[in-house]
Amino acid sequence: MIFEYFSLSDIGSVRDNNEDAVALDTEHDIAVLADGMGGYNAGEVASAMATTFIKTELARWMADGGMEANVRELKRAMEVCTDNANRSIFNAANANPQYAGMGTTLVMGVFQDARALIGHVGDSRCYRLRAGSFARLTRDHSLLQEQIDAGLIAPEMARFATHKNLVTRALGVEDTVVLELNEYRVEEGDLYLLCSDGLSDMMTDERIAAILVTAGTLAEKAQALVDGANDSGGRDNISVILAHARAQPLRKGLLGRLLGR
Repeated sequence: MIFEYFSLSDIGSVRDNNEDAVALDTEHDIAVLADGMGGYNAGEVASAMATTFIKTELARWMADGGMEANVRELKRAMEVCTDNANRSIFNAANANPQYAGMGTTLVMGVFQDARALIGHVGDSRCYRLRAGSFARLTRDHSLLQEQIDAGLIAPEMARFATHKNLVTRALGVEDTVVLELNEYRVEEGDLYLLCSDGLSDMMTDERIAAILVTAGTLAEKAQALVDGANDSGGRDNISVILAHARAQPLRKGLLGRLLGR
């Protein structure tokens, strides 16, 4: 299995700056997205630190032999990179008054052949479109999600809640953080969407799915998602990463032997 990627980040229709950050390493099939928070400019510092640090450190680890690592070793590497990024953001926030209180959510994916390792902290999400079936793979670390789980708020009313952006877990807020990490089997044609809440708060899952199933390139799908969020108000920054799984093409020499040429 090979993967095709595309990322897009937009300031939205209301904000003065973009506190989201995205990072891709297509050589090692790493995708990282973060949604920063904090004082003016501090949020974008936190998200940039998270995406740059995790992508760089994880890619270095994989280049040093991690491409052949088993799932347990790869999961541990993702956890260590996230923990190190968290400590860097936490220390910067405590050492610089202008960065006090900054933090960031995170969603990341490592795609290797027939498996996808998806990790997240906070309310940035990962979805999967498979054969027309759309599913959310992550569960928000938020006060709203806890209230939904407790039966205090009906899921269909969640998008109208005034406190839906209060996260219960984020990088940089404390000196330790727990990365929720899950492994998924990849099938040919799978389309994975990583996004900030600037997308998911503006559009229902049904509307997001409807855009993804329409014909078009990854770039066209990403732009349609961003345009849809902006058309719905664009109250936050909007960031998306798309990862599309395709079958590994046969080598020409092997194909020729199979065809008797």
